[in-house]
Amino acid sequence: MSALVFGAVIAAALLHATWNALVKNGADKYTSMTAVVMGHMPLAALSLLFVPAPSVASLPWLITGIALHAGYQLFLLHSYRAGDLTQVYPIARGSAPLLVALVSVLFLGVVLQPLELLAVGIIGAGILSMSLVRRSDGQRNLKAAKLAFVTGCFIAAYSIVDGMGARLAGTSLGFYSWLALGNVVLIAIYTALTAPRRFKTVFTSALPVFVFGGGASFVAYALVIWAFTQAPIALVTALRESSIVFALLIGVFFMKERMDLAKVFSTMATLVGAALLRFAR
Repeated sequence: MSALVFGAVIAAALLHATWNALVKNGADKYTSMTAVVMGHMPLAALSLLFVPAPSVASLPWLITGIALHAGYQLFLLHSYRAGDLTQVYPIARGSAPLLVALVSVLFLGVVLQPLELLAVGIIGAGILSMSLVRRSDGQRNLKAAKLAFVTGCFIAAYSIVDGMGARLAGTSLGFYSWLALGNVVLIAIYTALTAPRRFKTVFTSALPVFVFGGGASFVAYALVIWAFTQAPIALVTALRESSIVFALLIGVFFMKERMDLAKVFSTMATLVGAALLRFAR
């Protein structure tokens, strides 16, 4: 993996952990998630002024991606309502690279080198070890773990769909900008039907999340989709999950969540796997 792609994905990982922490730390997580998604709109609309439209061949992938992102956001939200950031985030993110690698090798004809497979396995296993952590009250939280795993399945699915679609589109930013706007429309309709008063809150008390969380989320995934067109999707997905390191630091030092050996092990395994990916090709 080239230094440029590696650096872009690491930057995306930091941004991703940051907006997830904003959602988790929000008093009303439904409003926070809505604000993040709606916050994609300004940058997505601005980007369309400077990039070409995606090719027609990519439209089925685009439509499918929009639906998968909406499902991911809703399950992530329910996961955060049930468990801590340092439990939910690792399980959701840790299961995704293993699933993407499995599908890529078995069904998409992707050939990964032994060192690359080892790196993906180390990252996934290290992050999934976080499923052993307990809640802040010391109790295990199986409900949060199950919801987080379903969220991970959505992450794996949209990663593959978005990566394939961006390659066909001929413009990664154009593809993602339209995807983001479609996602905004779906979430807006869902919000209008379930909690219409939330719209006002998004642009008042949740305005910082709209601006900073939405902006961080859009830039983070725009970088990832570009990386999907430059390197194997499975490797980019695995490296992106180095965000667990940033999520752990944010959770422990800023949100006062508990630290234990499982979190330390997960962090070290993720760093080792990321280093292997950097030099695998």
